[in-house]
Formats: sequence, structure tokens, C-alpha cells
Amino acid sequence: MTNLGLCGRSITKELDLTLDEWSGLLQLTEDLKEEKRWHREVQRLRGRNIALVFAKNSTRTRCAFEVAAHDQGAHVTYLDPTGSQLGHKESVKDTGRVLGRMFDGIEYRGFAHASVEELARSSGVPVWNGLSDTWHPTQSLCDMFTMLEHADEDIDGLSFAFVGDARSNVGNSLLVAGAMTGMDVRMVGPKPLWNTPDVVKAASEIAVGTGASILQTTDPVKGLAGVDFVYTDVWVSMGEADSVWAKRIELLREYQVNAELMALTGRRETAFMHCLPAFHDRHTEVGDAIYRQTGMTALEVTDDVFESSQSIVFDQAENRMHSIKAMMVATLERS
Repeated sequence: MTNLGLCGRSITKELDLTLDEWSGLLQLTEDLKEEKRWHREVQRLRGRNIALVFAKNSTRTRCAFEVAAHDQGAHVTYLDPTGSQLGHKESVKDTGRVLGRMFDGIEYRGFAHASVEELARSSGVPVWNGLSDTWHPTQSLCDMFTMLEHADEDIDGLSFAFVGDARSNVGNSLLVAGAMTGMDVRMVGPKPLWNTPDVVKAASEIAVGTGASILQTTDPVKGLAGVDFVYTDVWVSMGEADSVWAKRIELLREYQVNAELMALTGRRETAFMHCLPAFHDRHTEVGDAIYRQTGMTALEVTDDVFESSQSIVFDQAENRMHSIKAMMVATLERS
């Protein structure tokens, strides 16, 4: 079940994996979730030590890695944004060489994608990208699994529309992961926020072999017609300056996922997805500040959609744990 040929490998982006390896990780995610559900989990990572290096804060990524590691019998050491000298008094390369002598695997969540790639090169142990400015593979694996889990049809017929800022790490990863999984992928938003040409090229080349289709459009009517899933994310990513909010709202206001936009799918069963956190109400500092500035009670998704029966966002949140566990087991389990 777990021998995917990934032992000792790093996963810094979806493009690190072959189509068979990607498919194998999706199947392993399902198998491990079933084991946990029925209380028959086998601890494959006993005695392993894992470093969780967070240059950016997190709720789901940290908790998913910690619970998944503990379930599998591994030990974790958490280094928060001020908990190491990485990038401050010590280079990423030197930090990687130190951590690789002490740990069997390293998770890194930070900014420049070059940092996670350097850790993978210098540490000599598997490194998993918990989020970089360019890619978010632990999220996209979870999302593809969640779609397959909720699908009423074969994978070849599944479609999803990502609505919003597609240039983001989540947008890039979803485009490539959707192509790898053979889906009908629609990226819907204003042209200045479309995926960059190199990402589109990589996804398009993959789609030739998987039968996936890719559409970039500014038209929500065209982009959402008949889709199985509508996916959005925050309009301003972690690490971006607060000063970009006004411009981003101007660009994306008409792409807010509300009841009217969901109706464009023409299907009452279309599911709503979000990687969280979401600004669907005023119950956050940011959400309240934006309300006082603009009068908007919600940003990328309205509360009625977020709390509706169509929303599967908390299934996604749980599945981060199962998909992350699959990545760790596949790359760390001793044969």
C-alpha cells in the first residue's frame, strides 16, 4: 500500500512527482483515512523525528503535521517564526545541514520557494513544502482528495472553478494538481491575477497526457457553468502588505462567491471549497477592519454560502491531516 518509490524524496511542489506517484498519494490518503476512521492505524514512523519549521504562522498545517506524525508514532519539534536562526543569523543552507543531522524529515512553511528547495538540497532528508510563495502541495493533494471523496461520478468528468487570485500559491498548485488528476479546470478572475505563463505551460503539458482541460477566463458565467466544485481563497495572502487590500478588492469584488455566483453553475449540488482561513463575516480583526473601511460584511465568500449545505470546507480542513500523513509515510517509511 505505501511503497510508492518515494522513500527519501522531498515534495516541494506537485511537479516533483510523476502522475503515478501523484495518483498513489491520493490512494494512500484514502487508505490512511480509513485506517484512522476504523481505529486500526499501523504506526509506520515509530522512532522518526520530524522538524516543523514555520517562518509563517499556521493553524491547519501545523496541527495536521503534528497529529499525523503522532498518529504514526513519530516525534515532532516545532520551530515558530522566532524559534530558529534560519535566514537571520544562519543561512537556509546551513540550517538544512544542521537539521538534516538531527531529524529524519523537515516540514517548511515560509516565503521564497527557493528556501524550501535549498532545504531539500542541503539537509539530505525528505523536505515537505507546507507553503511557499509559489506552491502549496500539501493543500492541493488534500483538495484533489476531497473532490474525489465527494464526487458522484468518475474522475474524468469532474470539474472545478477557482475564483479569485489565481497567481497565489493555492491557485498555482490547484491548476497543476487539477491537470495531474485529469480534471476540467477553470481559473476565473481578472487577467492581472491569472496564473503566470510558466505555470500555465507546465499544467497544459501535463493535461496532454491526462486528458485534463484548462480554461482561464474573466467571465464567471463561462467559468462556472456546470462545475462540480467552486473554490476560492483569501484575496490578500499572508505576507502581503495591508496597502494592497484596496486594489485587490477593486479587482475582485465582482468575483465574490455569493449565492448569485453559485447559481451560475446551474447545479444545486455544486460544492463550495476554501482552504481557510476565510473572511466570510466580521468575526476577525481583518474582517472587521475591512467592514469599517468598505462596508463589506464579507470578502471572498459570503456567510450564507460558507455556512450552507453546499460547503465542504471543514471536510477539506480534516483532510489536510490525512494527505499530509500520506506524504510523510510515503517518503519516510522504512522498507
